[in-house]
Amino acid sequence: MDHDQLSAEDRAEGGGPGARRRDLRRSRRRARRTARGALSRRRRLIPTWRVLAGTLAGLLLLGIAAFATLCLVVPVPDANARAVAQSNIYYWSDGSTELARTGSVNREDVPISAISTDTQHAVVAAEDRTFYRNRGVDPLGMARAAWNTLTGKGTQGGSTITQQYVKNYYLTQDQTLTRKTQEFFIALKVDRTESKDAILAGYLNSSYFGRNAYGIQTAARAYYGVDSDQLTLPQSAYLAALLQAPSAYDVRNTTPADRDRAVARWNYVLDGMVTQHWLDPAARGALTFPEPLDPQPAAGLSGQAGYLVGIADDYLTGTGTIDAATLKAGGWRITTTFDQARQGALAAAVHQELTAALDPAARPDSDTDVRVAGASVETATGRIVALYGGPDYATQPYDDAVRQDNQIGSTFKPIDLAAGLEGAHRTQDGRLITPATLYDGTSGRPVVGGPTPYAPPNEDGVDYGPVTLRYAMTQSVNSVYAQEGVDAGLTGVRRTAVALGVPATVQGMSPGDTSMTLGTATPSALDLAGVYAAFAHHGQAITPWPVQRIDRPGNNDDLPGLPQHPAATAVARSTADAVTDVLRDVIGPGATGAAALALGRPAAGKTGSTDQNLSAWFAGYTPELATAVGLFREDPTSHGKLPLTGTGGLTRVDGGGLPTAIWTDYTAAALAGSTPQAFDLQLRGSP
Repeated sequence: MDHDQLSAEDRAEGGGPGARRRDLRRSRRRARRTARGALSRRRRLIPTWRVLAGTLAGLLLLGIAAFATLCLVVPVPDANARAVAQSNIYYWSDGSTELARTGSVNREDVPISAISTDTQHAVVAAEDRTFYRNRGVDPLGMARAAWNTLTGKGTQGGSTITQQYVKNYYLTQDQTLTRKTQEFFIALKVDRTESKDAILAGYLNSSYFGRNAYGIQTAARAYYGVDSDQLTLPQSAYLAALLQAPSAYDVRNTTPADRDRAVARWNYVLDGMVTQHWLDPAARGALTFPEPLDPQPAAGLSGQAGYLVGIADDYLTGTGTIDAATLKAGGWRITTTFDQARQGALAAAVHQELTAALDPAARPDSDTDVRVAGASVETATGRIVALYGGPDYATQPYDDAVRQDNQIGSTFKPIDLAAGLEGAHRTQDGRLITPATLYDGTSGRPVVGGPTPYAPPNEDGVDYGPVTLRYAMTQSVNSVYAQEGVDAGLTGVRRTAVALGVPATVQGMSPGDTSMTLGTATPSALDLAGVYAAFAHHGQAITPWPVQRIDRPGNNDDLPGLPQHPAATAVARSTADAVTDVLRDVIGPGATGAAALALGRPAAGKTGSTDQNLSAWFAGYTPELATAVGLFREDPTSHGKLPLTGTGGLTRVDGGGLPTAIWTDYTAAALAGSTPQAFDLQLRGSP
């Protein structure tokens, strides 16, 4: 192809070298325009300072709005149930020795005034040294804690005391973002609405210190055996140290390494108190680590405690002093009338005289399922000082001291006598009833004038012939007192029994049944002790009572008022004193209660046994103390009564045997060290 042809072809295709140059120039211009567009677009993506400032301002406003919204919408909830749950603490009659405590949470709230200043300062030094300055939260502390956690310096909490209080009192221990957010905003609100003292008290009352102790008061008791306002500075610092790791820092129950860490934490608390100017450096250097007590078992309801707590609770709710729900809510300090030494003496007497004599393996048909009911009452006040409801509440929760299903037998005869003496009643042949009045003591003699036929035999069928009411009491002659009760009038006998303290609702108290005269009534041991206390108190009856004080620390504005215990005249003094004079002879040589002579001081009482030997009793009193003791056996399946025949290796268990022995041992111990008192009797000239 020649040159001319090439040029023509080039021209036909759009040009030659010049066209290509033009195309190149156009391509370059397009590239430059594209580059300028891209640069412009990039420039448009980078905000100006005005745009940046506006954006930041907008975000700040959004953040403030979100913060304000959360402050508004996150409410301060009601306290969680566990945070307000407290123990009820029961004290012996001295008001300071703990008897028992009940409730699922071992806590006793106290006001800030009952928490020593050293304890307050120690806790702030341990947990939140900005507490008195911060607004409920500490953002810098939270950020520092987060950084330390992220950089491997250990997990840090960063929460203020207020936040921890909010977590304990209002929220839960869940480690979730939602809970932490709620905690933050509620803490801000709480700090605005509550004083620092209220927040600190709330925190100390809701925190866990180990040893099942919730709150500073129970912790002070658990570790040092004192109340929170009696803690020393070193003790306060140790309890403050426990808050970080309660179980690990209990130096009585840790490894040596844990002990070292606990002591180091104690030193950290003290050093913090120095930096906060709450402790002089020289004084700090002189402090030594305060060794806590060994862990003690909880004061639960085992042994006799459960029976006593039950009596106290029933009294408080039964008298309307406090309703059951309010009592169960906890937080009450209940001082009982129970005397610790006398309670121990009664349990010891039962063990010594009865339990030690039983041999269930050798005598399974007589020495099993033997039960004791016992109660002891101050004669002048009605205060219950001791009860025996069973061997151990943990294994036998039913309280035998208050059960009303055992006949009291001949311990009812003094009531027959009192009814006959009260109101100048006369025999069937018109003679005035006095302790010297003669009756026919023939065994099985039919009672004259009764509403129902009745001819009771005397024990062992003994015929006594003509005997006085006094002598018939010393020998417990059934034929005499069945007739005397009818002569006094069964309606009057019932009325006298109720006035003295036998509940009108118990079985066996029908005036239409002549057998009532010999003790078919079924009052409890506590009821019977009250009846005999009325005799000792010259006819003035006081219903036995078990609680002398109830209060709620830090909340005394609306305390329930305990009932008063006025004495009511059940029978005339001359009547009661005449009965006492006769019952003194029952504790005499040859009488059914002769075993009680071992007491060695003035006393009066009456034995009691029932048909088929289903129960045996002794009720007696000194001028100071009235006590009733009953024995019986019970089928554990049917709860039917079993005979006491053979129990303890005895052919028959009478009231003058084991019950009298228990009564005597107990009364001797209960009155040990006191000067014997004589009965002050005003008699009507009867022999």
